[in-house]
Amino acid sequence: MTALDLSSPVAVVGTGTMGQGIAQVALVAGHPVRLYDAVPDRAREAAAAIGARLDRLVEKGRLSAADRDAARARLRPADDLAELADCALVVEAVLERLDVKQELFRSLEEVVSPDCLLATNTSSLSVTAIGGALSHPGRFVGLHFFNPAPLLPLVEVVSGFATDVTSATRAYETARAWGKTPVACADTPGFIVNRIARPFYAEAFAVYEAQAADPATIDAVLRESGGFRMGAFELTDLIGQDVNESVTHSVWQSFFQDVRFTPSLAQRRLVESGRLGRKTGRGWYDHRDGAERPEPHTAEKQQPPAYVVAEGDLGPACELLAMIREAGIEVREEDEDNGTRLVLPGGGQLALADGQTSVEFRDVVYFDLALDYRRATRIALSACQDTGARTVAEATGLFQALGKDVSLIGDVPGMIVARTVARIIDLAYDAVAKGVATEEDVDTAMRLGVNYPLGPFEWSRRLGRTWACSVLDDLHQRDPSGRYAPSLALYRHSFATEKREGAS
Repeated sequence: MTALDLSSPVAVVGTGTMGQGIAQVALVAGHPVRLYDAVPDRAREAAAAIGARLDRLVEKGRLSAADRDAARARLRPADDLAELADCALVVEAVLERLDVKQELFRSLEEVVSPDCLLATNTSSLSVTAIGGALSHPGRFVGLHFFNPAPLLPLVEVVSGFATDVTSATRAYETARAWGKTPVACADTPGFIVNRIARPFYAEAFAVYEAQAADPATIDAVLRESGGFRMGAFELTDLIGQDVNESVTHSVWQSFFQDVRFTPSLAQRRLVESGRLGRKTGRGWYDHRDGAERPEPHTAEKQQPPAYVVAEGDLGPACELLAMIREAGIEVREEDEDNGTRLVLPGGGQLALADGQTSVEFRDVVYFDLALDYRRATRIALSACQDTGARTVAEATGLFQALGKDVSLIGDVPGMIVARTVARIIDLAYDAVAKGVATEEDVDTAMRLGVNYPLGPFEWSRRLGRTWACSVLDDLHQRDPSGRYAPSLALYRHSFATEKREGAS
């Protein structure tokens, strides 16, 4: 099954920001495009807005004047659904209400031809439920674009329970012909991106709710150590707290209030207060004119230790040993079967975040996971109130000697980056095991849909196949609510690896 022929008209119903963006994508790809909106004159206004954006593309040299003129000639507002009768594809981008969408598609079925492909751009509703209102749900599919649709490459092609393979394939190939990167997924709450991305927000909010760090510090650690483009607090301020919380709540409810997707009470209070982010001037941050952006916590300068004793190879942080030597600090190595820590001159220990807490041990400072310890510009350290001041100072000075800013946070298991990445990896394995998508499509979706520096499976391979399960096991022991319990899929993956390695 191939993509739609460029001579085939495409219709977009709903002319808000997303509807206009989808229409522009189809138009620039070469299709005749019909625009329809139930509000009178809205389609004409949208056509004018799209024309203005085409003008800007010409000004920027991204579109020729001739192609712009040809695209404008192919764009036509429609006053009635009946004008969409000759369309080969109709994409809906209307209000996120099941009854509204079902009524629209019932009406469309009476207008379009039997072989017309019908698609919804829903981000939070069940594709199966919307298609359930149709007489012929086999031709119904989800085409979830990301905003802004003309710029972001990812499209989730969602097959409902009754979607025909031929319909899903045609939608997939059409999205690819439009210059997008499609990924195929089953109809599950949140699809791929909004399902697997929940821990990125949830764990940042949990660290905040535990009073372990402030939003500016958590965001800085996620960016400068984790390699994420934005932190969770600044990103949700950009998205809109109400929008982000609504998606989280929808996924949580759709999974029958699964504790792994529990919404944040702190975010709920923010929404209730009307602080929705940039669009209202205040969210986690103050975005009003003249407001100062809070700075992340950064430790004062400390003297580096003269030497460290390495017990083991530090696992995912093994690159630190070479970096410490390059900084002129002696590394004394001791063979330890299970050693993954540094012993400091004062006797204190420095260990990679593993889901345990400093208070459980004598004089231990934890350091957080980094995407790339050489390129990271900030490292988070955590300690409890009983950790020795000399140990904290030596640990701080060590990382400062490596050229890193150091943020001291509270004694929370898994710290910030480690717990976030472990949970993302877990949800990815769980999704693939349940047939939501392939590993390759999950990695593609998370890199392109939310700009993660690595896909979950790429991260898993880099960190070691047992790393995420081990971190989550430790977290689960300290929070037995089920939120951190490794999925059966991750457990099987980790156990099989250990078994093979033991046999060898």
